[in-house]
Amino acid sequence: MGLSTVFIILLFFIDQWIKHTVVATIALGATHTVLPGVFSLTYIRNDGAAWSMLAGQQWFFLIISVAALAVMIWFLFRYRTNWQYEIGLAFMIAGTLGNFYDRLVNGFVVDMFQLDFINFPIFNFADSCLTVGVIWIMVVLFLEDKSEAPHA
Repeated sequence: MGLSTVFIILLFFIDQWIKHTVVATIALGATHTVLPGVFSLTYIRNDGAAWSMLAGQQWFFLIISVAALAVMIWFLFRYRTNWQYEIGLAFMIAGTLGNFYDRLVNGFVVDMFQLDFINFPIFNFADSCLTVGVIWIMVVLFLEDKSEAPHA
């Protein structure tokens, strides 16, 4: 579990470094094209969830984040001997912590990654960590379930 803690801290600091760099180098609302038609950096402040749903409901998001962190940390302790679960949970905890910290300190989350080829919310590294963690856990569960299924 020591390595997962280090991994969580590393991912958290990467998230905060990216956000700090974007805030320091891109004007609010400005867009910098990275790959034309594919990917841009756009600095926005999001006080809601995806597509700014529930905008302004910071207390709701803070409470949900604390509850989610408590559950994920419990699972991390529960499955500390299973490295596959540890990796997924570490990604999820780091992502939740990154956005929780933003909401607590700033009252909003700094988002910057924009996919130009699809109508998708602008997101950040913490969101990516959450997504990777959820997908990782789903794959692990699928593979476990498949290996335990009776063979005909």
